[in-house]
Amino acid sequence: MITRKAHGFTLIEVALTLLIVGLLISGLLKGQEILTNAKIKNLERDYQGTLMAFYLYQHRYHSHPGDDPKATLRFGQTTLNGNGNNRIEGLFSTEETAMESRLVWTHLRASGLIQNQALSDQLPHHTFNGVIGLSSFRETRNPVTLSNFFIVFTNIPNKVALILETQRDDTHPYQGHIQTDSLEQYRNLSTLHQLYLTL
Repeated sequence: MITRKAHGFTLIEVALTLLIVGLLISGLLKGQEILTNAKIKNLERDYQGTLMAFYLYQHRYHSHPGDDPKATLRFGQTTLNGNGNNRIEGLFSTEETAMESRLVWTHLRASGLIQNQALSDQLPHHTFNGVIGLSSFRETRNPVTLSNFFIVFTNIPNKVALILETQRDDTHPYQGHIQTDSLEQYRNLSTLHQLYLTL
């Protein structure tokens, strides 16, 4: 009778394997955290850039972009005028190209204050694959309570929304300078938010 000796992993081999797997997982998680933080910084730069462009336009032309009643005189016949009522009317995400919330982007691009897609009214995109909108139109946006000009970032992951709210505002989802329109607040981890930020 031939006896076979059983071969298996030693305790040291198993421990080393678990150690290596643990290091790989922790490195991956740390890498994801670094990537998320970089995307948050890009989002904050988008906000600051839009804010600066909005106020530079206002300073330069004495009118709000999108609401400018003299835009055709400034930028040519292909640029539509706003109505000059000191509001930016229309849903931030409207498809109607004559709405002031779309004209904002045409006016800002025509003035050279933001780059890409010259004379386009298309909403810019941000790093979380959503769009950036700008408006002052007060629709039924409960529970959002902003009453003046605001920038909207769509498709913001719950974790990112919570980080921004905690670091930059008052931690209340329906108050302050950063608000969400999600009725789930920040409780559901899979929620994608529309974040409203005051100008």
